[in-house]
Amino acid sequence: EVQLVESGGGLVQAGGSLRLSCAASGFTFDDYAIGWFRQAPGKEREGVSCISSSDGSTYYADSVKGRFTISSDNAKNTVYLQMNSLKPEDTAVYYCAADSSCGLYPWYDYWGQGTQVTVSS
Repeated sequence: EVQLVESGGGLVQAGGSLRLSCAASGFTFDDYAIGWFRQAPGKEREGVSCISSSDGSTYYADSVKGRFTISSDNAKNTVYLQMNSLKPEDTAVYYCAADSSCGLYPWYDYWGQGTQVTVSS
């Protein structure tokens, strides 16, 4: 019933931009926070950003502050991650997830299948 579907990943040159989308269904979108996480080969999953759908509060990992921007369109049940000034170290599978509150901890209730982002130098 609960589904989160990521899209917008791809291959981009260092310094370029991508916009990821997370389309949610099967739950009351306004009652949840949506987070973006990423996992590179051989590394643990890390929190990137999250947004509270109720009040719009946002949080960012230090590694992406000033480069990434999270936003939500509640009417479309969709959350976006605008990624600018991309670096090769941003290469990872990016996941969106839903939870009752906004935080960068990895134990969210629901998860999407992920979308690959590859940044070349």
